[in-house]
Parts: sequence; structure tokens; C-alpha cells
Amino acid sequence: MPQQRTGEAHGFSSSKLSVLRKHPIFADLEPEAFEQLCRYAKHSTLKRGATLFSKGDPGNSLYAVIAGTVKMSISSPDGRNAILNIVGPGEIFGEIALLDQQPRSTDAIANSTCELFVIDRREFIPFVKAQPALAMKFIELLCERLRSTSDQVEQVILQDLPGRLASALLRLTERRKPNEGERSIAITQQEISEMV
Repeated sequence: MPQQRTGEAHGFSSSKLSVLRKHPIFADLEPEAFEQLCRYAKHSTLKRGATLFSKGDPGNSLYAVIAGTVKMSISSPDGRNAILNIVGPGEIFGEIALLDQQPRSTDAIANSTCELFVIDRREFIPFVKAQPALAMKFIELLCERLRSTSDQVEQVILQDLPGRLASALLRLTERRKPNEGERSIAITQQEISEMV
């Protein structure tokens, strides 16, 4: 289970809070609204391999990654895994089940040691209702997720294995711009296999 510290947002370093401020969904919030959002954010630390939630769990939280990566995956009854997404610093996840109140559609597992902000649904939904522009940004995010899922389905159906591998590697590099001089992505062969 993740370690969790609750408290006011002013207890977090500004660099950690900047993860929320820099995200396109929250970037345009008025300062007062952003401060309110930060008061809802609970800090959580997870070790590699820890499960945040499993497919079928209730969707009662939104997550923002401060550091590390989280693997979004599904498993078959015979033990095969498919990685749908690897979420990294500055990204959010868990919004679909949070918004539609349906069970989680994937497993979320810490792919490395992670730091997260967790925002509870009971606080977040009234906040979004009071921020119409924020609701519109979530609609845009959901559309982006749907397009990404459509692209993945298209690749599985229409591309051969080398094409799927190339597409997966391109997706990883486009989403995580490496620092100057860096040319590697931290991912195992097993994880690449589960992605393609």
C-alpha cells in the first residue's frame, strides 16, 4: 500500500506543485482555484511493483505523477499482459473511472519508485463543476485518450510486428522528450513486448 501524507499544499515544495501547474489541464486555472486544487492533493510514494489500483476497482481518485513511471496494463486469465500506457512525470491518469463512476478499466502498477499526487473524487468533482473551462479541458483530454486508443487498435489490426514496434518506440520518444544528450528510454524488452 502506498505511503500517504495528507496536509495542506503549502507543505509541498514548489517544484512538486509545478507538476500540476504545468499540466495543460491545470495551467490556465486562476491562482485561487489552483491553490484550492493543491489543498486537495495528497502526496503518495510507491515502491516499484506496488499496485495503485486493479481493473474493476472503484474509480475514486485522480493521480498526477511527480516522479517515476506508472504502468497501465491489462492481464488475461492465462497470465498474458498488455501494457496500454506508461505514464510519467507531469502526466495525469485515472480520470476516466473518476468521471464516469464506473470501475477501473486497467491495472495501475508503479513501474519504478514513484511520487504522486492523489486527488479524491469527493473533492475533485465539485471543483470541476465550479470550473467550466476545466471541464472542457477534461473533455479534450478524453478525446485525446480515445484517439490514442484508436491508433493502438489500428496498429494491432493493420501493422506487422516490426511496424508495431516502431510505432511503440516513436510514441515513447514523442511523449518523453529526453534531456539534451540523452538517447535512451528506460524500458525493458519484456515491457516493449507487452506494448506491441
